[in-house]
Amino acid sequence: MKLISRWSLVLLLVVLSGCAVYATNNLDDVFGPADIENRQVTSKAIPDDFYQDQVKPILESRCINCHACYDAPCQIKLTAFSGIERGGSKERVYEGDRLLALKPTRLFEDARTTEEWREKGFYPILNEREQSPAANLQGSVMYRAIALRRQQGAFQTDVLPADEYDFSLNRDQVCPAVEEYSNFEQSHPTWGMPYGLPELNDREYDILTTWLAKGALMNTTADVPVSVSQQVQTWESRFNGDSMKEQLVNRYIFEHIYLYSLYFDDEARYTFKLIRSSTPPGEPIKRISTRRPYEDPSVDRVYYRLWLDPESRVQKTFIPMHLDEARYKRWSAWFYGEKYDVTELPGYDVEIASNPFKAFEQIPANSRYRFLLDHAQNTIMAFIKGPVCRGQVAVNVINEQFWVYFVDPEFELHNIGSDFLRQNATSLGLPASLSNNVLPISTWIKYSEKQKDYLSSKAQLIDNMGQEGMEFSTSMIWDGEGRNPNAALTVMRHFDNATVEKGLVGLSPKTAWVIDYPLLERIHYLLVAGFDVFGNVGHQLVTRLYMDFLRMEGEMNFLMFLPRDERAAVREYWYRDADKTIKDYIFSDLLKVDVASAVDYQTDHHKEELFALIKERLAPVLSRRHELSQSALSADSQEMLLSLQTLQGKSASVFPELAMLMITRGDQPAELATIIHNRAHSSITSLLDEESTLLPEEDTLIVARGIVGDYPNVLLKMREQDIPTFVGMVKELRSEKDYAELLNQFGVRRTSSEFWATSDEIARLNKAMKPLSSGILDYNRLENR
Repeated sequence: MKLISRWSLVLLLVVLSGCAVYATNNLDDVFGPADIENRQVTSKAIPDDFYQDQVKPILESRCINCHACYDAPCQIKLTAFSGIERGGSKERVYEGDRLLALKPTRLFEDARTTEEWREKGFYPILNEREQSPAANLQGSVMYRAIALRRQQGAFQTDVLPADEYDFSLNRDQVCPAVEEYSNFEQSHPTWGMPYGLPELNDREYDILTTWLAKGALMNTTADVPVSVSQQVQTWESRFNGDSMKEQLVNRYIFEHIYLYSLYFDDEARYTFKLIRSSTPPGEPIKRISTRRPYEDPSVDRVYYRLWLDPESRVQKTFIPMHLDEARYKRWSAWFYGEKYDVTELPGYDVEIASNPFKAFEQIPANSRYRFLLDHAQNTIMAFIKGPVCRGQVAVNVINEQFWVYFVDPEFELHNIGSDFLRQNATSLGLPASLSNNVLPISTWIKYSEKQKDYLSSKAQLIDNMGQEGMEFSTSMIWDGEGRNPNAALTVMRHFDNATVEKGLVGLSPKTAWVIDYPLLERIHYLLVAGFDVFGNVGHQLVTRLYMDFLRMEGEMNFLMFLPRDERAAVREYWYRDADKTIKDYIFSDLLKVDVASAVDYQTDHHKEELFALIKERLAPVLSRRHELSQSALSADSQEMLLSLQTLQGKSASVFPELAMLMITRGDQPAELATIIHNRAHSSITSLLDEESTLLPEEDTLIVARGIVGDYPNVLLKMREQDIPTFVGMVKELRSEKDYAELLNQFGVRRTSSEFWATSDEIARLNKAMKPLSSGILDYNRLENR
């Protein structure tokens, strides 16, 4: 497809400017009634693959940064052509105070055709009237949006006026259909796309305009290579064995990895999602879509199929998993190497299906735990990167930074765990078993009683084992079997989103978790499998309140490794100003556990010493990817940047949640780093009044190599020789004025003419550093300071 010449574009735009005098509600009179177009064509129809080669790269570098996943403005999801065809909606997915659950609007799942999306209230952003260049532009919201931004031109100020732009996460959205766009242009002349970012350059604008003018056609994607197709056949056969044991095991696997991007080749060029289908391998997939992965499929036999995912790779939702023979051998050993019988398959009654300790009780607990540990980062990441991740109330249940360890599956508690879990399966039930429209207070009381019963049983079990000689030693911490870097994780919260990384990132945190099998399983079924992003406020509040219990349990597991007489005091420090009744009500029995720590402490700083001992135990498997010592920077530069981690108080509190740095050497990008702001809290128990728990005088910073996080608040750029100046200015931050001066020298603000070039370089380096886990960053949280 040839680009429309500049003169032709000018002439066409002159014509369109005349068309604008038509009130846009006369589009039907000018271009005829709307009629949905089929825009997907074969490669024979468009041999040069204009969409894939020229249009898609622009969408991925300029548009998808804001239009991906459920928090895309107006639900305009540009990550796949089906999303572009679907268009936009005036209904918000993230509405924290809705009383009734929404009907889900998941792309590829909740409607099969564009016609069905129109019936669900989605409006087109491409022209659906007469297929002519003039109509294709004038009748396209997508074109009108980039044209409106182009009319505005370059920004004239570094900071955009607050009365014209609203970048807050929960801002009121204006989602005009094309019939409303003329009024929108008059009311909001500065709201073109990219919104609040530099306009597209001439080449980008011309390519998109040409594509839209010629009907926005897209070639169907090429067939996957034979080698990949063969792998799909092999794995689909493995996922669909006929025996009851195979069916139960594969149901368990599906309910845990359905969000993952599965790949076979070393470059992860083709990724697949494991989905439920009513058709067996070898037949076209007929997807079974339910709100939750464990809900009744309404068919006699479920088949687990590998569906080729056509979406662009977005880092905030990308959870990769390599399906290879080594993984299959491990799964086979855990699930089929153990001797056990499956005599009946669990049904899909919600009380059973939502409780993995009942649904999968026939599979040995040790096998289930080893399966989850094998990819523990993904297990936790699904909570972080799944739909629960969006919004302050969703993640203010966790501290700003904490380290995560796991109980070794060889530890005796897990070897006898199946009977213990069977006896306590009812107490381990989760609020996801209830409908969306429940009362949060009564539900919280019900499940707090269940949690208390479970913890009392757990405390009694630990006491009994203590009487038999058990002590808490670092040998109880899983060491990754000397090969698996999932043994230690770092979770970092960034106000309304979060990150999980392998390794121990940053200096020692205030808190840490030690996770055992029952805790890891409940985290998944509460925050991933059982969470409904379309649910009502009651469902979301109860989920958050129950997660309080799980966080506290993980923290208490860690405290058991400290001396007995120190545990209560450390917990009190972690929960300063928290309601004592809640703390004692839930954890009184665990605090009374009379089992000693076997750690041979040599100093008076027990928590720091414990961190060091565990780090030494895990040293062979610890990921060091985010350590500055692994960077190309000089030792002096590394030391200078790391000195920021010793800051505490005002300087740190002024800094944004996530700052991504591009460091150059000889005018060439040389290294990436991220500065993470840790906001200190007196406790993490306040649901709706987090502000009252903040302790800015205790705020700190983490400096990590590479890109950490998915939602940068600011981009920074500096030469390596300027690092001392930058660090000095950060240490002197006291006010917004100081921060503005820092940005004047090192910032690449959202208004900067260098913004897109810097963004492109960061994306390129990020992909080079993390080829299998990187993706498009999200710019919805870029600051305007």
